[in-house]
Amino acid sequence: MSANGDAASYDLNWLISVDDHILEPPNLWVDRVAAKDRDKAPHMEPDENGVDMWVYDGKRYPNSGLSAVVGKTKEEFSPEPLSYAEMRPGCYDAKARIEDMDRAGVLASLCFPTITRFCGQLFMEASDREFGFECLQHYNDWLVEEWCAAAPGRYIPLMLIPMWDPPLAAKEIERMAARGVTTFAFSENPEPLGLPTIHDPSGYWDPVMAAANETGMVASMHVGSSSQLPKICSDAPFMANLTWGASRTSGTMLSWLFSGLFQRYPNLKIALSEGEMGWMPYFLERAEQVLDKQRYWVKRGTKFMGHAGNAADLDTLDIRETFRNHIFGCIIEDRHAIRSIDELGEDNIMCETDYPHSDSTWPDCIEVARSTMKDLPESVQYKLLRGNAEKLYRFTPAEPPELANA
Repeated sequence: MSANGDAASYDLNWLISVDDHILEPPNLWVDRVAAKDRDKAPHMEPDENGVDMWVYDGKRYPNSGLSAVVGKTKEEFSPEPLSYAEMRPGCYDAKARIEDMDRAGVLASLCFPTITRFCGQLFMEASDREFGFECLQHYNDWLVEEWCAAAPGRYIPLMLIPMWDPPLAAKEIERMAARGVTTFAFSENPEPLGLPTIHDPSGYWDPVMAAANETGMVASMHVGSSSQLPKICSDAPFMANLTWGASRTSGTMLSWLFSGLFQRYPNLKIALSEGEMGWMPYFLERAEQVLDKQRYWVKRGTKFMGHAGNAADLDTLDIRETFRNHIFGCIIEDRHAIRSIDELGEDNIMCETDYPHSDSTWPDCIEVARSTMKDLPESVQYKLLRGNAEKLYRFTPAEPPELANA
């Protein structure tokens, strides 16, 4: 069966998850840096209570218990720090992860990092960025040589870039593209990180966008990659803020739609990770209304309340076409997205399982996904389950193991 679904029958027992997570094994960096730098690189030390803590650049970082809930009941979930001995091995061990994937009907997985944060902020914030870049490269090499190599055809490698140096980032994209990597982590909003936005008039991000355009690399943006928690107001309940979290992803989508970047870089594609998609039809409709009614005074350069201008060619910008050609999302259990598939397009929706985080559907991943899309034609289900991910990330998965979900 190809990604385009050319066969007469469809194996709907497996999905590809484009948003999962690695809790990096404690020896990742100490095994790769020079002996003299082992205490300088990210490494593990116990705190006074014996809980594992990452130590780097004079700071200590615990692993949140919400980042490793698989194997626990909802009643056992807790954000309190967690040691590796308390985690299911699949959280940090690539081979053990495969057993969990097989159990849940997950054929392949794209994994975001944890201690580095979702787009490598740890190394950008370090006092020694030169060594930080070395550590970043070690992560990229480890991902290809150890994590993905542990089970060929089961993991889609997601690389990190040095966000603080776009020309250097472009070189790293080219280096890893030569190693078969097809996607890099980017921020949903670089401004809170102290970096220029994607609208920067000086073209700060141009080297990255040009490299992505040339290599076909997808910019994958995880919710929270701006290092900001969603906040409705100063004292809104955590659960209200978490529910509202998709608001950040909608802002990211709209920012990119009107940025002009897709007009300048026609091969550029972005993936919005863990943002769900049920909200997208409204914002696409609203974007069309705004473009229709407001484009003329914006084109004239008229200012309004500090309006910052527009880089897109508003005469040729087609909201729907731009979305369908360049913007991709994923769902866990988003029935609103499925009901809106005519507006979203069957080629732009992918699946995720969020393993091993607290939103995860593991071990019922394939059952939940199939239930969500059960009323769609099998050919469309196949696209959503795996075909779209294979096409976007130019990924050929391994043959499904013979046990499936028995």
